[in-house]
Amino acid sequence: QVQLVESGGGLVQAGGSLRLSCAASGRTFSRDSMGWFRQFPKNGREREFVAAMRWNDQETYYSDSVKGRFTISRDNAENMVYLLMNSLKPEDTALYYCVADVTGTGIQVEEGYYSYWGRGTQVTVSS
Repeated sequence: QVQLVESGGGLVQAGGSLRLSCAASGRTFSRDSMGWFRQFPKNGREREFVAAMRWNDQETYYSDSVKGRFTISRDNAENMVYLLMNSLKPEDTALYYCVADVTGTGIQVEEGYYSYWGRGTQVTVSS
């Protein structure tokens, strides 16, 4: 059974940085994609795509709102996925989820492709 466990969230001032980590287990992620979504405090259940990486060739894709500030990476040996977030803004405040897409269809931005979700880690950016 696939499990995704996030860590690394917290409170940071605007302009600061955080690195989120996701420990993945229960599957060999050879042709899958893994990434991050976020849910804003006032948006109900709507979740926004942040970034994703294809496991085998490390192709990446970012939303326009984070491109140039966030970097997704992985540690193959440890089955870890990371999201380095620089130049954080108050509007980045959200609950961040680690996700895995096992359909093998490449990087997708729609949450319906992602079968596995962690429980989330809160990121709060103060102004």
